[in-house]
Amino acid sequence: MDVESSRSYCFSFSQATENLQWGDDLCFTIGGKIFLTLGLDNRRMCFKCVPEKFAELVKQEHIRPAPYVGRYNWVVLNRLDALRDGELQELIEQSSEMVAAKAPKNSHPIEKKGTVKGKIHRKKS
Repeated sequence: MDVESSRSYCFSFSQATENLQWGDDLCFTIGGKIFLTLGLDNRRMCFKCVPEKFAELVKQEHIRPAPYVGRYNWVVLNRLDALRDGELQELIEQSSEMVAAKAPKNSHPIEKKGTVKGKIHRKKS
């Protein structure tokens, strides 16, 4: 995935917002909590994952524990093409769901009939 397709995918999640922080990092948040950062100058991506996936990912080339937050199962992809697009999209979605579950309750998306409570749903195009 490139920067633009990554941004578009992040915006497909309900209530996702974007802020520029720490110089050149785009931070995607839900309820004020970051679920993904995207470095514009250095083309890196950082996101949260489940412990089992974290252990698997950091063994791969171009992926390492994220500075400062690696102990919370955040990884850094030093290249945006370190993973296949489908796998990366799945991991981004999982990150958004984990972060949204810990966001303040008033920031969760409005529940609609037929949705799973507490799960972030992608916006329909």
